[in-house]
Amino acid sequence: MRYALLPIAAASLLFAACTDTTGLSAETSKTPHPKSNSGAVVTVIEYADLQCPACKAAHTGVVKPLMETHGTKIRYEFHHFPLRSIHRYALEAAEAAECAADQGKFWEFLDVTYEKQSDLSEDALRQWANQLKLDMTLFDRCVASDIKRDVIMDEYDAGKNLGVQGTPTFFVNGKRVDSGYDTITKAIDEALGVMKQKL
Repeated sequence: MRYALLPIAAASLLFAACTDTTGLSAETSKTPHPKSNSGAVVTVIEYADLQCPACKAAHTGVVKPLMETHGTKIRYEFHHFPLRSIHRYALEAAEAAECAADQGKFWEFLDVTYEKQSDLSEDALRQWANQLKLDMTLFDRCVASDIKRDVIMDEYDAGKNLGVQGTPTFFVNGKRVDSGYDTITKAIDEALGVMKQKL
């Protein structure tokens, strides 16, 4: 069985290599959460997997409330950590989100992917992109090229180096904190207090 999959993988790599990458970027275009403060002295980073049910719950029960209460005080960043061994579409979803970011719709794509997570598939990712009125020719070429894979795996590797083993995992100014609204809020308030003392 292992060897039977090799021609398929090779064909996939060949297709990606033949995709026109004109106008595409291998870099990430996603910016900090629009409700956060990009110049804030406190940074909250979440490592997450778009097919992870716990990440979906955290997106609704932690991240969104956090943006309402602390958005102006923090810089919030989403970093990819696709758990490919257990989530079939985790990497594909991350790539699609990065392709959406190139068209300024990363956060909208993130929202719809979490909202409709139970329907996640390659076809669904394309449908959601279309619903967001993305340039589908550009989006399709971006996804087919796998041009975003390296930047996603760079974030994954950075997470591994920080000790991330599962998702979601949150850091406040580089310090790992439990994935709960109260614990993250406390860590933010403590970090803000330290910053005030230094001024």
